[in-house]
Amino acid sequence: MATAPKRQTITNHFLLNVAIVELTKVTKRYGNVLAVENFDLTTKNGEFVVLVGPSGCGKTTTMRMIAGLETVSEGEIKIGGKNVVGMIPRERDVAMVFQNYALFPHMNVFGNMSFGLRLRKLPKEKVESRVKEAATILGIAHLLDRRPKELSGGERQRVALGRAIVREPQVFLMDEPLSNIDAKLRVEMRAEIIKLQRRLGVTTFYVTHDQVEALSMGDRIVVMSKGHVQQIGTPKELYNTPANRFVAGFIGSPSMNFILTKVVEGGTLTAGDNFKIVLPPPMATALETRGLREVWLGVRPEHIRTARNGEAENAIPGVVDVVEPQGASTILQVNVGSDLKVIVQVNEQWGREAGERLRLSIPAESIHLFDPATEQQVSN
Repeated sequence: MATAPKRQTITNHFLLNVAIVELTKVTKRYGNVLAVENFDLTTKNGEFVVLVGPSGCGKTTTMRMIAGLETVSEGEIKIGGKNVVGMIPRERDVAMVFQNYALFPHMNVFGNMSFGLRLRKLPKEKVESRVKEAATILGIAHLLDRRPKELSGGERQRVALGRAIVREPQVFLMDEPLSNIDAKLRVEMRAEIIKLQRRLGVTTFYVTHDQVEALSMGDRIVVMSKGHVQQIGTPKELYNTPANRFVAGFIGSPSMNFILTKVVEGGTLTAGDNFKIVLPPPMATALETRGLREVWLGVRPEHIRTARNGEAENAIPGVVDVVEPQGASTILQVNVGSDLKVIVQVNEQWGREAGERLRLSIPAESIHLFDPATEQQVSN
């Protein structure tokens, strides 16, 4: 995925700074509760970094430490080469966009967008210029006289973004800014934020619990769980080479199938009477080298094929339990053993019923293996 430009002039007036952000061994404790531990990351100039993970994983806490809204228990945060630990928020040259917009109901759009600039006592002409220019960029110049209650959810979110843009910060921080709007508008606003960030070229941190949002927006994604970074990578890296079982299950929709299998001679995996997978030689060698007798087999629903003949690769007999039409595609829940079910996504409108017998094919190149003890990916 292409990185954002390092620094660019948007018009004659708008020149936004960019900065490298460095987090080194950043840790946050609340008493005996460890919220974030040893968070390490160095951004590129103008990079869009997404922090993603389930509720309570530490992603918002990390962002709030960057903003200065939370103190750092241990570690160091640098913005543009300057250590900002101990600085108050307004000294850090960052702008934050919140989940709830946080607009003043008694002020019109112009008043909301200009509020921070007026607090800093900027000249009136400069305030008006910045606000009008940001409003033009965001397509809300015709709304400057309206109050928040007269705006749609998408328009309110644009006002909140505009209030951040006029600050001309080194870093944007966005904490689940799209969670309060409907699904269709969320998709549209995702595209708008991406285009805006590329246009401004400002280093951006974006928090979300939605892995689809993370994959579609981030230059790099930080996957977190229970206060720890599980993996940092591009969307393709996380999807194709997940570091562990958590990342593999969290990234991708529907989630990856996991089947605990026994390793038998010849690089074959079994789970019950009908489930047998022959591994390619490199994977079989990796298991033998580690002396593993059990292994988690992972395969994504979209990589499983419905076998067209008896000679299909790694063909497994099964019975369709549930059919879920998804429009152009269909999700199937298939029983492949007494207590063993897999989810399959087929790129067609499945015209048959539950109860049908079929054979599933799992291509060797789509197989992921995870050590049951460590849950780390077993490299092939």
